[in-house]
Amino acid sequence: MTDREIIEGLIARDERVTEDFFFGQCRPLLCSIIGLVFNGGVDYDELVNELYIYLMENDAARLRGFEYRSSVYQWLKVLAIRYFIKRRDRVIDDVSHEAPYHGEESEEESHASEDLERLFGLMPNKRYVKVIRRLVIADEDPERVAREMNITTANLYNIKRRAMAQLARVALNDIQQYGKR
Repeated sequence: MTDREIIEGLIARDERVTEDFFFGQCRPLLCSIIGLVFNGGVDYDELVNELYIYLMENDAARLRGFEYRSSVYQWLKVLAIRYFIKRRDRVIDDVSHEAPYHGEESEEESHASEDLERLFGLMPNKRYVKVIRRLVIADEDPERVAREMNITTANLYNIKRRAMAQLARVALNDIQQYGKR
């Protein structure tokens, strides 16, 4: 199926397209994202159902907003990472009975930061690391980042796509290496 057929099928609530897309084609991608964001221990079906509801809110406004500037899989990867991180942080906030945040990382956040920094250190392209830090972690305005880097916004999105792919490869390789230890 083409990206357009996938988007149109999802908007039309076509069960075959939805099932194949989320529980077939995207399962490895989403499992990887869920594993990185939640460190396991969560139900794939539940999270993907929540992601689907998020995509379908306001008459599928997010799906209708897909501009076909990247593949639907790349678009979903970025959207899913942001959604799952926000969801994770919201759940942590909802169940936390600790004192308010005063600038110190929790042990779990510290480990996650250390893991991410280690993965960044394994990435051969340091420009990719810079783009991920600014666009994904700091959530900076892409137009401003592109201007500062003296490139077009479209080029920045291409760099970001390649950077996320490289980070995913590095993370998967790291997971495989960990299993051999």
